Amino acid sequence: MQLARAWALGAAAVAMGLIAGFFYAYACSVMIGLARVDNHTFVSTMQWINATVRNGWFAVSFFGALPLAAIAAILHLRRDARPVLPWTVAAVGLYAVAFAITMGISVPLNDELAAAGDPSAIADLSAVRAAYETTWVEWNIARTIAATAALACLVRALMVRARHAPARPTGSGGTTPPVTPAAR
Repeated sequence: MQLARAWALGAAAVAMGLIAGFFYAYACSVMIGLARVDNHTFVSTMQWINATVRNGWFAVSFFGALPLAAIAAILHLRRDARPVLPWTVAAVGLYAVAFAITMGISVPLNDELAAAGDPSAIADLSAVRAAYETTWVEWNIARTIAATAALACLVRALMVRARHAPARPTGSGGTTPPVTPAAR
């Protein structure tokens, strides 16, 4: 059970780190860069990004982070693992917020932008961009904060788990006690 808990928590942290980093990259570079381009370039670029982001690599982190964090939480329900539980539950809740923002706000905005059609044929590119950009950017920042906070919770869960880990056998037949803050 200890091994399953460790792997679930580690996998959840990796998936969460990937998706938090994905959102963060948009918040601190992609959208800042696109804010400086003309309307045609902005609309065209976002349409192409949105058309290609739905791929297996993205799906692993975006759709994997929530169930992996939930599995980690479930595996820590037993009394001997409970110190980790609040952190995993918090991670699940925080990422659920980021997931809901994506599915409820970001994806519908992306779909509206795609439905606008070929940027060369759009009569008022400025209006299309205005209806999309500010709202998308603001909600991306919100989901970035939520996903990053979820990652921080999982990192904390890993730290708590390490501190409360049971003694490990050594090669001499004895046991090695877990490292405690006082022993450092």
